[in-house]
Amino acid sequence: MAISALSSSDFTGGLTLLAALVCCGFLFEEVERERPTLRQIMPTVCLGALAAAGRILFAAVPDVKPVSAIAILAGACLGPRYGFVTGALAALVSNMFFGQGAWTPLQMYAWGLIGYIAGVLAAHHLLDKRWQLAIAGFLSGLLFGLILNGWYILGYVRPLTWATAGIAFAAGIPFDIVHGIATTGFLLLIWIPWGRSLRRVLARF
Repeated sequence: MAISALSSSDFTGGLTLLAALVCCGFLFEEVERERPTLRQIMPTVCLGALAAAGRILFAAVPDVKPVSAIAILAGACLGPRYGFVTGALAALVSNMFFGQGAWTPLQMYAWGLIGYIAGVLAAHHLLDKRWQLAIAGFLSGLLFGLILNGWYILGYVRPLTWATAGIAFAAGIPFDIVHGIATTGFLLLIWIPWGRSLRRVLARF
């Protein structure tokens, strides 16, 4: 059954983009209302900058990026909201190099959401074991792909049917799997040393 009737409007992609912008704005407003201290702001900004730099450094290797891993670490150590800000900041800053566009808010939302979810999982001790960490890292790559591919399909795939949507999603799966595997690798690499350094900074300030 065709789903073009459900989303045939040319504004579908724009509405998806607007929803991402609203979510990002809401989370940033929540952080601002909280009146964060230096001990919360400094690590968030530093991690966001490191994630952006890492994305640029690995620009030549498609889908092998440390952004999701750093967003997960930030969410786990600093809390869900600051995990969101870290991921969103990384997308915004790195796109000054890659180029800003309609995809920027979606990337901000996707990486921010990954950091936020990691904060929630860590609060419930669901990232305490390495296998839990590995699964979270891998699934984050799939989640990122789901959000970005979903926006692309709703906004640009025409005619939009179950068949064309399925083909477009299937085409992105290999890249999402690479992203997930890379995120797991980066996460296992930085989790202990960076986590220890973050806790030391938080304790000091």
